[in-house]
Amino acid sequence: MATIKQTLEDLMTIDGALCAAVVDSSSGMMLGSIGSGVDLEVAAAGNTEVVRSKLKTMRALGLQDVIEDILITLGKQYHIIRPSVRKEGVFIYYVLDKQRSNLAMARRKTQDVDKDMMF
Repeated sequence: MATIKQTLEDLMTIDGALCAAVVDSSSGMMLGSIGSGVDLEVAAAGNTEVVRSKLKTMRALGLQDVIEDILITLGKQYHIIRPSVRKEGVFIYYVLDKQRSNLAMARRKTQDVDKDMMF
């Protein structure tokens, strides 16, 4: 098992990683963060709304499913939002440089660290 700090440090080992945060989706507050390149406090609050909106849409559609991750592809960055399977109401937010990162490896790393993160 890994602490939030260890989890974030592990995410930053992927080529192209810029920053990462663990966010409480009920409040939009960060439980931990690392890196630079994005205003993580603003991103945490904004991505909380993304997660809430997707869950609301899924309910409205009658989808009985879970979000594995949400991928936002920008011109220069990938943003991965992954709700935690270990702790309801928490998600990992991960930003990568699109030119230097491998998206498949980054998604896999996010999945792996989520399984080992303790609260």
